[in-house]
Amino acid sequence: MSYTLYYNPDSANLVIRMVLEEMGLAYEDRLVPRKRVDRDSDFLRLNPRGLLPVLIDEQEDIALFETGAILLYLADKHGGLAPRPTDHGTRGPFLKWLFMLSNTLHADLRIRFYAERFVCRDEDMAPLLLATKQRVRRHFELIDRATGEHDGDWFLEGGLSVCDFYLGCCVRWAQMYPAEDIAIEGEDVAALPQLSSTLRKLQMRSSVQRALAREGIEGNAFVDVKRHLSARISDEVGSAIP
Repeated sequence: MSYTLYYNPDSANLVIRMVLEEMGLAYEDRLVPRKRVDRDSDFLRLNPRGLLPVLIDEQEDIALFETGAILLYLADKHGGLAPRPTDHGTRGPFLKWLFMLSNTLHADLRIRFYAERFVCRDEDMAPLLLATKQRVRRHFELIDRATGEHDGDWFLEGGLSVCDFYLGCCVRWAQMYPAEDIAIEGEDVAALPQLSSTLRKLQMRSSVQRALAREGIEGNAFVDVKRHLSARISDEVGSAIP
């Protein structure tokens, strides 16, 4: 196998799995406990923070972590799902949106999922959750407008990229966590025409269907997601979560 993907179902590893499937790359996967405290010392040597995803490149004998970094590594190494570094006119916008997904959208989702870690008083939880919910909605609206500025099926003008897979999972998790009354509603996503259209097309791809099946995910993956998991994650999972 060329790659080994450490995973727990429906965690941030899902993004990487979909891209591995889309690229047709050989990989095996290794299940790790959902709770970070249950992950052993061997895994901690791969990622000292104890988080998913982790991808081992067996050919290069290196361990990679952080969702955005792994996506960029795979795209550059295999020459797919991203503009080449020398294509400056398209590479710049690609990097801009990839880092927005990683540093802004995913980071805001992490605050929502673990709000208690970002407040000193219990009474500050509700205002923080409301504020971040509004921020996430605005991120989705921004992406919807940006996608509508070009005539295409995918997030970026250059076509399908790793950003589409990352975006799909972020939108998925926003609807699932942290609880039904404060999660992003499926109707909110469906009301954004460009965003929802892109994500519906994404789910139809055979690579995505294979990835979802391997992680035991059924039904709508990205738009109007059914909350089939617990409304509260028991411990820290994901590169910057879920």
